[in-house]
Amino acid sequence: MFDRLKMAAIAAGVSAVALLAGLAYGGNADYPATLLKTGASAPDFKGIDGWLNSPPLDMKQLKGKVVLVDFWTFDCINCAHTIPHVEDWYARYRDKGLVVVGVHTPEYSFEHDAGNLKNAIKRFGIQYPIAQDNQYATWNAYGNQYWPAVYLFDQNGRLAFSHFGEGSYDETEQQIRTLLGLKDKHG
Repeated sequence: MFDRLKMAAIAAGVSAVALLAGLAYGGNADYPATLLKTGASAPDFKGIDGWLNSPPLDMKQLKGKVVLVDFWTFDCINCAHTIPHVEDWYARYRDKGLVVVGVHTPEYSFEHDAGNLKNAIKRFGIQYPIAQDNQYATWNAYGNQYWPAVYLFDQNGRLAFSHFGEGSYDETEQQIRTLLGLKDKHG
């Protein structure tokens, strides 16, 4: 049964960690992760082991900006597929008020190594700030359960949009443009 459940989770883009966490807690309300709801305040970056491409950031200093928080890990193929889109949004909209923060939360032990993470950032060509969340403190503060996961916050630090897994790139970009007060890119 576990193998079928695991295969279904993988097919749906749910990580093994999320699957095991859900099984361990049996869907119990005591499970520490509860997904953020639209309109919720942005949790701060907690327990960060290190910052790459940026000095440390916190949500208070980002107030007034549109903030995209992207949970990823470098050995996740689904994450690798989303990185070019996130990097493109960063390049196109950073001068218009968008801040992108990649929160690297490792699934495997070798992903905890800062050297491996630095090599991956270079390999992927990532220019935006990366927070190394080895202890899952920020992951848990967000109630996140997936790789990749995008959380988009408005200028007041309220969750405006979220997406889990690959896809919905046009919808995500339109949400970014709307929050930045830009016209629809198709109109």
